[in-house]
Amino acid sequence: MSRLNYLLAVCLLNLITIQVIAQTEVKTETPPPSGQVLDKIVAKVNNYILLESDVQKTYIEALAQSQQDIQPPTRCEVFESLLINKMMIAKAEIDSVMVTDAEVMFSADQRFSMVMQQFGGDEAMLAEVYGKTAEQLKTEIHDMLKEQLIVQKMQAKITEGLSISPADVRKFFNDIPRDSLPFFSAEVIVGQIVKKPQVNQKVKNDITAQLRELKNQIMEGKADFQTLAKQYSQDPGSAPLGGELGFFRRGELAPEYEATALGMNVLEISDPVETTFGFHMIQLLEKRGNTFNTRHILIRPEPSEQDIADAERFLDSLRTAIVSGKIDFAKAAKENSEDRATSDNGGFFVDPNNNSSRLTLRTLDDPVLYFTLDSMKVGTITPPIRFETEREGPQVRILFYKERFPAHRANLEDDYEKMKAATKRKKEEGILSRWFVTAKEDVFMDIDPAYDRCDVLGKK
Repeated sequence: MSRLNYLLAVCLLNLITIQVIAQTEVKTETPPPSGQVLDKIVAKVNNYILLESDVQKTYIEALAQSQQDIQPPTRCEVFESLLINKMMIAKAEIDSVMVTDAEVMFSADQRFSMVMQQFGGDEAMLAEVYGKTAEQLKTEIHDMLKEQLIVQKMQAKITEGLSISPADVRKFFNDIPRDSLPFFSAEVIVGQIVKKPQVNQKVKNDITAQLRELKNQIMEGKADFQTLAKQYSQDPGSAPLGGELGFFRRGELAPEYEATALGMNVLEISDPVETTFGFHMIQLLEKRGNTFNTRHILIRPEPSEQDIADAERFLDSLRTAIVSGKIDFAKAAKENSEDRATSDNGGFFVDPNNNSSRLTLRTLDDPVLYFTLDSMKVGTITPPIRFETEREGPQVRILFYKERFPAHRANLEDDYEKMKAATKRKKEEGILSRWFVTAKEDVFMDIDPAYDRCDVLGKK
């Protein structure tokens, strides 16, 4: 079961898209082109089936997502990982490991909204591509996500209580043959402090007046919320969907937005609410447990040249204080940066895959940021730089190029956290392997002879 956890993660990541598309292909009655194999069931675990198309698409995705320091998986490893998913779901049913409807609905609504955004909210285009209505697709996403969440919960239950000591990490590292140590790409530690221009009060007053007028149109029956959202909202993600955001948990949206939404009755429309994103007019659609669904119209106040210049002067003064040693960069970022994604981490960017502040250059998907770093010296802080995002508009930031780690072979001094994570994965793999030995006796499992060569789950 080499690289088991990596493969499980890939399978979980692609479960929804793969299975929805696979099911579309299975239902078609058009004969396949010459040489193309008809889809078929290649494994069954209790009442859960695995299709050949599942294996094929996951294998292609896994190859595409393999990192430079991870050996691409074999088709047998992918098959085994997908089979393990089905086995976990079947065993979870036996052991009464369940997920709540609220958990599933929350994740399904968010995933469905992401799909709809790719089609600009056009249900006809979505139906043409997927061969099913939006409601049918949403139901299938719900079912697939339920399986995914059960697998995650089951894996967490099996491996709970696992701890990793420094001795474990050293042993894991020392057991790696010296000529097999992974080669890590160059990494950097980069921080930012972001200032959003403060728009003058007249502009804000004009926007609130505009939103109140839109609310009056809705209340008087002259227009509906969705149509006005598509026409006026400046939220690129929700505007094509008539302003609907989908379900969020408490604490995941701007505090002012959330407080207003949760204080409303269903279908009530709020007065204008200001957040760091702009001004919102909110309609509460539904509450489910600890989650809630809203639609909104967002209008962002556009800062003037003077507003932007004021933000630049603020950051320039802050930069001077940092360079002179009067304040530490991380402290300055926590106290002053208006970028929620980095401020809590002292302004430093974090790799979402491992929560590390050490980023490979390919992790920096912002080309402007990439080329700015290319012209900087380690240890320096840029003058204020203007930039703009689609969601939040014009902003200003200073960048701190704290440290650079050259490409190198793995070692414990520089790569302890990576080795610790790898040690944990190895221990989890051992725990899961032992669990599978006993768990497979509790389920009915039938594997297509075409996969006998794969020696899945240690079956010889």
